[in-house]
Amino acid sequence: MAKKSAETGGVALEPVVELAPVQAPETATSVTLTAIGPLAGFAKTQQKEKVTMTTIKTAEDIVAFNQANLEALVQSGQIWAAGLQDLSQTFAATAQAQFDEALATVKALAAVKSLKDAVDLQTSLAKASLEKAVTETSKLTDASVKLTEKAMAPLTARVTLAVEKFGRAA
Repeated sequence: MAKKSAETGGVALEPVVELAPVQAPETATSVTLTAIGPLAGFAKTQQKEKVTMTTIKTAEDIVAFNQANLEALVQSGQIWAAGLQDLSQTFAATAQAQFDEALATVKALAAVKSLKDAVDLQTSLAKASLEKAVTETSKLTDASVKLTEKAMAPLTARVTLAVEKFGRAA
C-alpha cells in the first residue's frame, strides 16, 4: 500500500522489499550446521585414511610374514638336501663295505679245503652280515629321523608363529 507523506511531496511510495525480523537462535543454528558439514567431511576423510593405512599395514605384514615363510621353506630345503647328501654318503660307504666283505667271503670260500669248513665259514659270515645290516639300518633310520626333525624345525617354527599370531586375531 502506498503512503502519502509530506516528506515525499505528497507522492505515494510503495515499499520495495519487506524485511522479516531477524531471529538470533535460527542464525546461530544455521551457522553451526554450516560449520559442522565441513568438519564431518574432514572426520570421514580421516576415518577413511585410518582404514587405508590399516589396510596397507596389514598388507605389509602379510607380505613380510609370507616372505619369512618362504625363507623358512628355503632353509628347510637346504637342510634336507645337505642331510640327504650325508645319508647318501653313509649309505654308499656301507654298501662299499658290504661289497668288500662279500668279496673277502668269496675268496675265503675259494680257499676252504672241506665242505664242512665252507658251511661253517658261510654260516659265520651270514650271521655277521645280518647283524651288521641290522646295525647299519638302525643307524640310517635314526639319521633319517634326525634329519627330518632338523629339516622340519624352521617350518614348525613358522606354523607355531602363525597359530600364535592369527589365533589371537580370530
